[in-house]
Amino acid sequence: MEATDLKHTPLYEEHLRSKGRMIPFTGYSMPVQYTGLVDEHHTVRRAAGLFDVSHMGELTVRGPGALAAVDGLVTNDLRGLLDGQARYTVCCNDAGTILDDLIIYRVAADDVLVVCNASNRAKIVGHFIARLGATHAVTDISDDTALIALQGPKAMEILRGAIGDGRIEELPAFHFADARVFNVECTVSRTGYTGEDGVEIFCPPGEAARIWRGLLGLGEPLGAKPAGLGARNTLRLECRMALYGNDIDETTNPLEAGLGWVVKFEKNDFVGKAALSTIKANGLTRKLVGFEMSDKSIARDHWQVVNDSNEQVGYVTSGSPSPTTGKNLGLAYVPAELSALGTALRLRDPERGRTGAAVVAKTPFYKRAAKP
Repeated sequence: MEATDLKHTPLYEEHLRSKGRMIPFTGYSMPVQYTGLVDEHHTVRRAAGLFDVSHMGELTVRGPGALAAVDGLVTNDLRGLLDGQARYTVCCNDAGTILDDLIIYRVAADDVLVVCNASNRAKIVGHFIARLGATHAVTDISDDTALIALQGPKAMEILRGAIGDGRIEELPAFHFADARVFNVECTVSRTGYTGEDGVEIFCPPGEAARIWRGLLGLGEPLGAKPAGLGARNTLRLECRMALYGNDIDETTNPLEAGLGWVVKFEKNDFVGKAALSTIKANGLTRKLVGFEMSDKSIARDHWQVVNDSNEQVGYVTSGSPSPTTGKNLGLAYVPAELSALGTALRLRDPERGRTGAAVVAKTPFYKRAAKP
């Protein structure tokens, strides 16, 4: 895709002003880094980072019984959600493979917000319209929504200055509320993709730049900085948060991907339930595992897992040095018999033929300390 064909988020000029290095990403020109991936990664772990996630997709489902209708399209159980509560889930096809991972927000029983990955926006909007369009109003509001993620141990302190109301800090994880951020009506959600405390702020596109600048102004004295896609990837990998297109896609199912905790077989029927029930009954033939390199190699996405005969038996979905742990880490699909902790793995770069040694490791690789 030519640079001139790329879309810009409402924060594009802010990225240029902060000297962000822009790259094509899901049809948008997005910042991969500003001061450097490792520096931005540590900033989020130690202070706070500001991310532009306005490229994400948002859609609303409205009408009588909207929450129950959406519940039939996802694997997790939405029935217990209260107004102002959100839940992570996956959306499967009839074969039980993953169309996308989503966060579902209950505004009311008849008003639901769905956030999907940017690369799957058209697919998920089409899927929801095809399944629910005859009975409910499904509306793509992505272009009318800017989304800013403020993440890190100092995120809530920064946000308090932007809102002037400490009560927002009482918002539990995976809950959301309307709030005036720099006197702009926004929705603030206690969610994120970094493993740190923080929020995601839904705001009007025309006000996004002012909010971004305001948050940076409050945050910079505390060590906060803008952060790009590179740090977002290493942060989420350390916490074993799935990346669509790498760790999960329409060739994988949530059980083998380690997302069985969001598949609630006891609830009413949902798309993919029959297929997933059969998969569960038959047993998994492969699993997505975490690994640590036991040599100095850095396994990258798409490296192969090979057996003693040098035959491919699996593949790396995500691989990177870990700034927090100082280790070279990754995720890989391996045969079930190779999935136990401590199992030695042999990895191969299919382009250069070089190999590396790894061992199956416990995930998440990093988990923030609980508050006293």
